[in-house]
Amino acid sequence: MSYLLRTLTKKEEVDSMIRDTIDKLLVLRFGRSSDSVCLQLDDILSKSEREVSKFASIALVDVDSEEIQVYIKYFDITLIPSTIFFFNAHHMKMDSGSADHTKWVGAFHRKQDFIDVVEEIFRGAMKGKLIVNCPLPPERIPKFQLLYKDV
Repeated sequence: MSYLLRTLTKKEEVDSMIRDTIDKLLVLRFGRSSDSVCLQLDDILSKSEREVSKFASIALVDVDSEEIQVYIKYFDITLIPSTIFFFNAHHMKMDSGSADHTKWVGAFHRKQDFIDVVEEIFRGAMKGKLIVNCPLPPERIPKFQLLYKDV
């Protein structure tokens, strides 16, 4: 499914996408096209793209690209797929009950879950918020354990 969505492999492409997406939510999926969970998420993203196109743009970021490693370190992407949201070049955060509010880790269970999350973040961004509450019930939010090095 990743062939249906724009794939970014260079830092300059990611920079310009973040900078040039104005008055729309930018959804960046960090992952690999060979990973099964990434493919599941890509399927949901590609099926949802048309429905969210008025207020969101979706792009895939290849974590294996050498130039992208700056973003991998900056956003602390250790688990893939990780989805990060931006609005007018501001990093949007979402409180989903996990310790990490900076990104969505894992795939969405269904297409409507993704649409609900994107709509909620967009509405919050339009009100000037930088963090919003997750609209999904806890049973549909992926659970993961954060591992800290040298603690």
